[in-house]
Amino acid sequence: MRRTNCFLCFITLLLLLSVSLVGHSHYAKRLWHQKELPEARQLVHRLGLTDFALWTEARYTRNPALADFFAPFQDFPAAFEHFPSGSIITPAMPTVDTRFRLRASTVNSPR
Repeated sequence: MRRTNCFLCFITLLLLLSVSLVGHSHYAKRLWHQKELPEARQLVHRLGLTDFALWTEARYTRNPALADFFAPFQDFPAAFEHFPSGSIITPAMPTVDTRFRLRASTVNSPR
């Protein structure tokens, strides 16, 4: 067998493997939506949970939307990251909101 035929067989095998993995992920997602999602929603409703937690380690990685901007740097700014999840998710950057609105107001002056 020539090397080009081996290469084409290998590429075809990888392509079939990729297609089968994509198909399996779609099947698993549909199965999760049908079976486990209603159970998870019922558990959240029963326990009264408000939001999800990504990790349980540091408070700025639990829910990035609710994290303090200075929480990762409380030890000191050059401190090493203590938790593995801190290297995966970065702290939220502060957003700049500098809108200045002027409204014209009519003041009734006495005449």
